[in-house]
Formats: sequence, structure tokens, C-alpha cells
Amino acid sequence: APLGYRIPLRAKRGYHMHYRPTRTPLNVPVCDTEQGFVVAPMEGGRLRLTTGVEIALRGAPPTGVQLARAEPLARDAFGIGERLDPEPWLGMRPCTPDMRPVIGAAPRHRHLWFAFGHCHHGLTLGPATGRLLAEMMTGAPTYIDPRPYRPERFG
Repeated sequence: APLGYRIPLRAKRGYHMHYRPTRTPLNVPVCDTEQGFVVAPMEGGRLRLTTGVEIALRGAPPTGVQLARAEPLARDAFGIGERLDPEPWLGMRPCTPDMRPVIGAAPRHRHLWFAFGHCHHGLTLGPATGRLLAEMMTGAPTYIDPRPYRPERFG
């Protein structure tokens, strides 16, 4: 921690792979909440299979376990065929233990502001985070209570 902040940030990993459809492709994403995967139509007629969350140490090699488990289920139910990517995509999603982002002024460094740890919702929550941060930085009334996101909550 170069600036002395010890915020317990960990990474959740997620995988996806693209497939050629074996029958009429889906035209909307489908989420199988029981088995923990999503099949979504992509540009060019491809199908994307995404998996749930994998907790692993930073730098740990990919396991492929989740895709291997979801592929036969998605093949039968949604007609995914041959893999189109040489390797699965693997993304790291930074998270805090309470699953809330860190948003607010850095306690020990004036003019330094934090906005990170959105798990896998960073792109979705970016505009809301930007608005909250702008309101906090300018002293304007905030549209939501910023206290649940404050950096100091970790001590």
C-alpha cells in the first residue's frame, strides 16, 4: 500500500467463451440461475456463455471448471456448438468484503478521491458513482447517502 491505505480488496474471477450456434440462435440473453450461467446472443450470430464467480488467488492459473460444467447444460438447452475462441476470456472483478465499492475522499491525502471496488458492476455503476463523487467533491447535496461507501469503514 504505497500511500498507507489498507483496503481489503480482493478479486472475483469470471469466464466467458463464444460458440457457434447449432440451431436458431437466441435473440435475448437467458440466465439459468439454478445452474449459474448466462447464454447471450452476440454480434455475428455467436453465442456467449458466461459463468458465475470464482474466488482464486491473484495470479492463479485459470481452472476452466465452471465453463466445463456449464457447457453441456447450455449445449442441450440452448444449442451452443463449437468453441470459437482459442482460450476462455478471464476477467478479474475487484471487490471488498462487504461487496460495496469504495467511494469518497482519501482520509489522509487532501484532493485524493477513491472510486473503486465495484465487483463486476463497474461499467453499470460508473455513471452513478461519477455523479456521487462529483456531488461530494463540490459539496453539493448528494442524491444518496455516501456513508456506506466511505473508505474509513475498513479502519
